[in-house]
Amino acid sequence: MSTPHKNKTLATLLALLLGGVGAHRFYLKGSVDKLGLAHLACFPIAGLIYGLLPEANWFYKLLPVLLSYCVGFIEALVIGLTPDDKWDARVNPASGRQSASQWPLALLLVGTMLVGATVAIATMSRTHPTHYTGGADG
Repeated sequence: MSTPHKNKTLATLLALLLGGVGAHRFYLKGSVDKLGLAHLACFPIAGLIYGLLPEANWFYKLLPVLLSYCVGFIEALVIGLTPDDKWDARVNPASGRQSASQWPLALLLVGTMLVGATVAIATMSRTHPTHYTGGADG
């Protein structure tokens, strides 16, 4: 009996689009994956910040979600850049099929770099002035 084959391109797409909620982790490991649940925990944490500190800057209310998405972008790159043979050995050892990545995966990786770098740089640039000046400039 073979196990279902996990598609590397689909896992990368899930990490790019829904990495902040851990969709790629649940696709690869199942519904009880601890790191996937940690991704989901960012939303109650953001809600807690919103409830306990309503006067806080909007950026800090969303920071747990932004950080979770940044981790999802990194995971998308790790998944997409894993060689097919290593991917199959780690994720698909008993599927009976071999992965053969093609150009859609390359496009996903370029998109991940574009979106991920933009979000990471914007997050870092936003934390710098609010952290060092106490939010004096916005």
